[in-house]
Amino acid sequence: MSAVRLTVIPNRPPGVLALADAAALVLFSVVGLLSHDGAVSASGLARDALPLLAGWFAAALVFRTYRRRSVRALLLTWIVGVPLGVALRAVVLGRALEGREAAFLAVALTFTLLFVVGLRAAVSLRA
Repeated sequence: MSAVRLTVIPNRPPGVLALADAAALVLFSVVGLLSHDGAVSASGLARDALPLLAGWFAAALVFRTYRRRSVRALLLTWIVGVPLGVALRAVVLGRALEGREAAFLAVALTFTLLFVVGLRAAVSLRA
């Protein structure tokens, strides 16, 4: 019987990890759209997912997340990339970075981390 090992830094090609992270951020946006709008639309995904993806992958470039393959690089990408994406979303929507946007940032930080860790753990299970 073999032991199952879950990890947030699975031994997978960088492209697979990047796709898993992107899927996690899109999934977060889909859940949010379903929760608040009751439906998923292309415009809703563009409004919510694209800024998060842009922030995440900009931070990933800076911290070399997919080359370094470390928990530190992943956490730096998360703690910088998600707020950057939320700020970009606020600018696009013409909103101030206070009140509802601050609450959205707290929710985004919590749940994007859970989604990213969850999808990376799932990727680590794949043979």
